[in-house]
Amino acid sequence: MPGSADKIISRLIPVPLRELWKHEARDFSTWLAGNLDFLGEVIGMSLSLVEQESAAGAFSVDIVAEDAGGNLVIIENQLEKTDHDHLGKLVTYMSNLNAKTAIWITSQPRPEHERAVQWLNEILPADTAFYLIKLEAYRIANSPPAPLLTVVAGPSEESRKIGSHRKDLAERNARHREFWQGLIEKLQGRTRLHANLSPSMQHWLSAGAGKSGLGFNYVILKDGWRVELYIDTPDQETNKRYFDYFYEHKEEIEKSFGESLRWNRKDNRRASSIEYVARGKQGLKDRDAWPRIQESMIDAMSRLHKALSPYIKKL
Repeated sequence: MPGSADKIISRLIPVPLRELWKHEARDFSTWLAGNLDFLGEVIGMSLSLVEQESAAGAFSVDIVAEDAGGNLVIIENQLEKTDHDHLGKLVTYMSNLNAKTAIWITSQPRPEHERAVQWLNEILPADTAFYLIKLEAYRIANSPPAPLLTVVAGPSEESRKIGSHRKDLAERNARHREFWQGLIEKLQGRTRLHANLSPSMQHWLSAGAGKSGLGFNYVILKDGWRVELYIDTPDQETNKRYFDYFYEHKEEIEKSFGESLRWNRKDNRRASSIEYVARGKQGLKDRDAWPRIQESMIDAMSRLHKALSPYIKKL
């Protein structure tokens, strides 16, 4: 039997795209408009032609198609290296035509545009998609040339998860900012501590305690809140020494505060803290309760500041 050495195995020979399609709009776009099934196989979508060179405001879309659900798909072709102009056009087309899918076909996708398309897929709504596809052409020996389309960037389950996480994070940051804005407004005319701060997008709001490395923090969580003195100089030994000094006066401090505190030395970490943790499970998720929570936080912080300040001055 003949061995593998007797088999004839040929090689792919690259074909310059301009040999196949001299003009991008007249030649390549016309060919693609008649072969949308070829493109559809690559991205796993059924495509049917709506219009070629379709107007979108002052611009003209190379190809407008429809998917199986009747949603518009815009296709922009570029036989050269990707550029900012085409990316901007695609975003404009999507918004003006209310398209659900954008497809950018190019011979040379630049890395920065690949990242931009990945980012768009992360932030776009779940029912939209943006594809960056590389176009090449090859022949085998003397065979007719054949196009090759490769998806460089497109929607994926991972990109959707990243986008959902970013959206959740942005919404949470906005809620934090709104919550702290309300608290800061309530502080005006009542205390100078924290009153001159800007609303934070984080889950804490911190003000200096008058000693380097010490801060009085408001902390809001989804299901609760606390106020604390956070002890975090660059030196762990100094932090533990400060904490131990406060702890020696635990009874007097808690008596002045009016309630028990949580003494969190954190032996295996650099920082330490002295905390008042609110009872109950109401927090950032309970928007209707924000005014009451803010008032309670301000009251607790006022008492904590009063109870600890005399000892901070003696450090």
